[in-house]
Amino acid sequence: MLTVTGAAHFAVPRVFDGVVPAALGAPRFWTLASGAAELACAAALVPARTRRLGGWGSAALFVAVFPANVTMAVAALRSRRASTPYRVATLVRLPMQVPLVWWAVRTARAGGGS
Repeated sequence: MLTVTGAAHFAVPRVFDGVVPAALGAPRFWTLASGAAELACAAALVPARTRRLGGWGSAALFVAVFPANVTMAVAALRSRRASTPYRVATLVRLPMQVPLVWWAVRTARAGGGS
């Protein structure tokens, strides 16, 4: 999941630019930085020796991107052009952050390597 979404930040950055909270400024920077962070977390989760770091990094990332997910949901609810399935998806995504953070912390605690 992290690999696909991380790559998507580079393939179609415009989609992600729109969900960067305005308070952060420069949406493209944050889009590319978060995509790079997702790819780095994905890569760190693969080898056992970096899995603990990858788990903690993933947990931090899932928490850090939550404001963007809230921004996306609010924008979808306010939009006249957003479809109902899209609106529902943006709302369902919010509580999904909880099991993602739980999984990442669990992975970090289990670690790996020596």
